[in-house]
Amino acid sequence: MQTTEKAFRTFEDLEAYQAARAFRKAMYAVSRRLPDFEKFELASRIRRAAVSLTNNIAEGHGRYHYLEQIKFTLQARGSLEELIDDLNVCEDERYLPPVEVVNLKQESWRVYQLLNGYIRYLRDRKAGGALALHEPSTAYGPTDDELDGILRDRRFNDSTIQRFNER
Repeated sequence: MQTTEKAFRTFEDLEAYQAARAFRKAMYAVSRRLPDFEKFELASRIRRAAVSLTNNIAEGHGRYHYLEQIKFTLQARGSLEELIDDLNVCEDERYLPPVEVVNLKQESWRVYQLLNGYIRYLRDRKAGGALALHEPSTAYGPTDDELDGILRDRRFNDSTIQRFNER
């Protein structure tokens, strides 16, 4: 019996990690463009959250236990949401052009989708019944289908996310 499922050798093979890594690089570039007075505040926070995003994916992968992998991936998702808020600061303070913020947020929501997919994959691979560590996706904003619709229709903006967060 032949399987079409790709075997992962390292965390670097994960599509979620690859997308998170690209987003981390983009956010590092943002941190270098901030005004000098933000170098030790916002820029530092952006770099720490960006590294936390990819570090947590890597650390979870190295645990070889589904529940711990899920826990660390959830932490990575939290760091991603922190970076989205940092983009809001950049937009509010006019450190970045609005169109660039929108593009970076779209990239971030793609990473968000991949992280959620990886979490679902880990939960599905877990042998036995339901996982004790299960969190409803609605607590974290739009569902994957809703995010796909937003990205497909390019109707992404702050009011869209605010509407989902008010649920």
